[in-house]
Amino acid sequence: MAICLRNSATNGLGVPLPKGKMRLYRRDAKDGRPEFTGESAIDHTPKDEAVRLDGGYAFDLAAERTQTDFEIDTGLRRAVERFEIKVRNHKDAAVAVRVAEHLWRWANWEINEESAPHGKTASDRAEWELEVPAGGEAVLAYSVLYTWK
Repeated sequence: MAICLRNSATNGLGVPLPKGKMRLYRRDAKDGRPEFTGESAIDHTPKDEAVRLDGGYAFDLAAERTQTDFEIDTGLRRAVERFEIKVRNHKDAAVAVRVAEHLWRWANWEINEESAPHGKTASDRAEWELEVPAGGEAVLAYSVLYTWK
């Protein structure tokens, strides 16, 4: 779980942060008490700059990524890859899972088939949000077309 926030007064910070560990807590839904969820190391961070924390991994979620096809046509200067990503939820409640894929083969890419809508979050990154039912599984299938000149 990655958390990105701005070191600003509106976020309850806004002071220079020294290099070191930050501990992450969330309020327990049942009794309202703080519950430790993980820790992350940060570098020296000036006020009003971004802080990225890696809060660890969910131990009751599992994912499996499989490349189901790959085709390349050098004459047409294109390649197509197909993937299937299965996300399993072992929790008692449904969860929303963000699947991020780095599309690194070439700068020109297009998602030409997908089982859920994606967002292009960077020049080499596509993201999907999947709703995974309690005790169930969600499957994302997509195809990416790369082209070059």
